[in-house]
Amino acid sequence: MQTSIFIKRFLGEECGTVAILWGTSLVAFLGFLAITLDVGRLNATHAELQAFADNVALAAAGELDGRNDAITRSQNAAANMISDSQTFAAGTGTLSGATDYTLTYHSALPASDLTPLGADITTDPNEAKFVQVVVTPKSLSMSLASGLDKMLGGKGITAAQVSAEAVAGFTQAACDISPLMFCLPSNWESTLDIGDQILLRSGGNGADWGPGNFGFIDLSAFEDSSGVCADEGGNKLACLIAAQSQITQCVLTNGISTEPGQKVGITNAAFNVRFDIYRAVLNGEKNNPDFAPAPNVIKGIKKNGGGACIQGNEELTGDTIALGRDLCMGTQTCGGNNRFGDGTWDRAGYLNKNHDLADGTADGIGSDAHLPALSGTNTQYAGTRFGMYLREIAYGDSNPYAPPNASAILNPALSETGRPICSNATPGGPERRVITAAGIDCAKTKISGATTGVPVTKFVNVFLTEPVGDDGASPPSFDIHGEVVGFPDILGAGGASGGFGGIFRDVVQLYR
Repeated sequence: MQTSIFIKRFLGEECGTVAILWGTSLVAFLGFLAITLDVGRLNATHAELQAFADNVALAAAGELDGRNDAITRSQNAAANMISDSQTFAAGTGTLSGATDYTLTYHSALPASDLTPLGADITTDPNEAKFVQVVVTPKSLSMSLASGLDKMLGGKGITAAQVSAEAVAGFTQAACDISPLMFCLPSNWESTLDIGDQILLRSGGNGADWGPGNFGFIDLSAFEDSSGVCADEGGNKLACLIAAQSQITQCVLTNGISTEPGQKVGITNAAFNVRFDIYRAVLNGEKNNPDFAPAPNVIKGIKKNGGGACIQGNEELTGDTIALGRDLCMGTQTCGGNNRFGDGTWDRAGYLNKNHDLADGTADGIGSDAHLPALSGTNTQYAGTRFGMYLREIAYGDSNPYAPPNASAILNPALSETGRPICSNATPGGPERRVITAAGIDCAKTKISGATTGVPVTKFVNVFLTEPVGDDGASPPSFDIHGEVVGFPDILGAGGASGGFGGIFRDVVQLYR
């Protein structure tokens, strides 16, 4: 009887249920905790490696400016500038140096982020615009989850391999620039220097452009809607070339569009306002300060029959000349297509014609003793046409003549004094005769008429040595003769902006 009652009570007892449920839940809880801790360590490690990859990519991409040593500088920047740490993976906790990542350079990226990289890999420092960083995989032991798996009869979980990847690129934002582009010579970085003359001729006629061909940039996408050319209507391109400032907003230069057509007559007049020449669509702007001339307009031509304003009927002065061209251009010995000179010009002949006895003293043939010396950063222009131009301005500013000729540069007895006489607007600064042109590698990017997605290889500051289309040719040519005076996106030659107008900013960003 007693046994029967005990058995019935035992079968009806429920107190042990909690222990059974707790024991079962504990296994599940420990398993969840183990996985959570290991996954947390995994995510933390990946986040640390990703931050390292992003920083390495940005540092490496910041040096991809297209120069010959770009990749070398990029690799050094990544190795020397970036260090980080990781907490949980095996091995050292320090992340630093080339052993912790692999760099791969690309000239372009696929249009879609879903498309794998690889088609545009390059080792050419002039073409490398993007860098892909793959962090060396780190081993992370899944110890807790592995231990639990073994307790349940498994063989454990192998260590996870954690890595990260990032892609960054370099481009430049250019603001308030001239809408001019031209094809660079081959090996431009080693052959194009300050003082070299360039002869730019209009591209077109459907053929692929070569070194020295020039055209215009389509500024419709970044024209300054509040600038001086906002209400110019059909004369917008001429305005954008002729105006002094507030021309364009900023544009990324990794893909500009070219403007078709040669536009002879409209745009050469726009260039020539800098020389105190106002005609065609700029005829009514001669007293507008937005289109003021340069402070030195020596050009060797004058209005036929006398008068202040040259408006299409000009002649050589006979007693003054423009700054000379490189001698090799006259002899056709510059090499290549003779569009790019070597900086050797007839300086003595220019002085002899324009400056002999200019200050009333017997300086001697070809002497520049009366001209103030260059100073500061301008000493880099010694012997160049731009240096002569600057010295002439300083000479005129020193008032070498008695009033009313105190502002003259050359002897007032000559046909031109060097100062503007057509426009009554206050002249711009010395940079007024400098234009900033976008240099394109036309061997790599074919240009023919309107072309989109054209990358800018290098901006070049070009000093206009003579008026455009006023060399006596019939019909007038559309040749642009200029002298290289700087590369505004490179520190050194002319400085960051060179003092020549335009604003340039390096833009480095992550793409993937």
